[in-house]
Amino acid sequence: MIIYNWISNNFIEIFGAVTGIIYVFLEIRQTIWLWPVGLITSAVYIWVFFTSKFYADMSLQGYYLIISCLGWYWWAKATGPSAQGTDQKKEWENGREGEWESGELRVTHLKLRTGIVLAIVFVLLYTLMWFVLTRLTDSPVPVRDSFITSLSIVATWMLARKIYEHWFLWIIVNFVSAVFFMTRGLYPTVILYAVYGIMSFVGLAAWKKTIRADGHFNV
Repeated sequence: MIIYNWISNNFIEIFGAVTGIIYVFLEIRQTIWLWPVGLITSAVYIWVFFTSKFYADMSLQGYYLIISCLGWYWWAKATGPSAQGTDQKKEWENGREGEWESGELRVTHLKLRTGIVLAIVFVLLYTLMWFVLTRLTDSPVPVRDSFITSLSIVATWMLARKIYEHWFLWIIVNFVSAVFFMTRGLYPTVILYAVYGIMSFVGLAAWKKTIRADGHFNV
């Protein structure tokens, strides 16, 4: 009865945790279905974090909704029938991180210039979120929220472009998040982020095997 009551009281959070685990599994497999699953997971966690007053995390899930749509579009366009066209392939090779070749958006390494830009974006986002959370909300953990949210935004963009190094960012995010949510009693979410952490190392190894040694790593 106790277990039943606990599941009933935390059903939404448990559902979000399950879809989140499925999401990472699909991410490791580089399957485009990760994006619609990600949309569902993000929608669920907007509610979970809102009720827990984790406003930065809630905003991050809103960002995930947007980037999931973009990632879905980018991956679908690169793997669809039209991706075979020479003109479209050149469009990607001439100016975007990630590579489009043979009908597939390839996994690539992060170029130094892009890494510097993303580092600056992270610092700016962190500073802005810390200021907003400290001055305009009742968030109990503005520093942690700002750090995790900013780093996750950068990591998700890198995922959408299939940049290999995004896994290193997820390892940091998952470890810090698991410890934090443990202190807040969100145990299904703790399990989710612990699984995320383990799967991040799996993804790191799996994606490394698919990197092209002679790819074009354009900004």
